[in-house]
Amino acid sequence: MIRVDKASDEPLYLQICTQIIAAIAREALVPGETLPSVRSLASDLGINLHTVNKAYAVLRDEGYIAMRGRSSAVISDPTDSRNLEKAEVAAQLMEEVLYELALAHRARGGTAEDFLSAANNASTCAYERGN
Repeated sequence: MIRVDKASDEPLYLQICTQIIAAIAREALVPGETLPSVRSLASDLGINLHTVNKAYAVLRDEGYIAMRGRSSAVISDPTDSRNLEKAEVAAQLMEEVLYELALAHRARGGTAEDFLSAANNASTCAYERGN
């Protein structure tokens, strides 16, 4: 399910994070589902276990997974009260990024309608890929 491109400029731990988040968005991974252990995934991917451990730590800190014990990671329930604060922080970050993108778009002569259309198209693509 997870693949890494060792030749990519994107760090391996971020590639893992991105793919797990995408799998959650597509509902290929659902709340309560167990992920491979750090050691197992590192072995499967042929990478250092510290790289996988870093990816899992980032995903945990962002509320996507919960760690159970030393090696078990499970997909978090986004409606769990422990994740609500993380969701609020993520929503605020999203708004800040969208604001910066809107400013850049406007500075290049773009219209609000074009920006909203592009945002809507990106959102539609993300949700269609999730099905």
